[in-house]
Amino acid sequence: MTWNATLASFAQNYINTLKGSCNLVHSGGPYGENLAGSTGDLTGTAGVKLWVAEKQFYDYNSNSCAAGKVCGHYTQVVWRKSVRLGCAKVRCNNGGTIISCNYAPRGNIIGQKPY
Repeated sequence: MTWNATLASFAQNYINTLKGSCNLVHSGGPYGENLAGSTGDLTGTAGVKLWVAEKQFYDYNSNSCAAGKVCGHYTQVVWRKSVRLGCAKVRCNNGGTIISCNYAPRGNIIGQKPY
């Protein structure tokens, strides 16, 4: 995994548009994307820890999440074919925070396992 300035710029430009609402809405862009939010300050490290904490809900053998649980943020973080990463942070007008990380090539391809 290598840092990519283009992905970081994409992430920053997009989440800057969310600064007013502070709503976690995916960009729908060409990259894999994880978003994390907080009502206060949130570090990038803390955001990634939230995504990785979903590991407990992922079952590799069935390549699925536990019933009623989310694990797609985790699988994107560890997606073996995603080799470029760019992240950004914005403090919202209401004092909250949004962290965005974009991955290329995108992960979470239906029918494929992350690793």
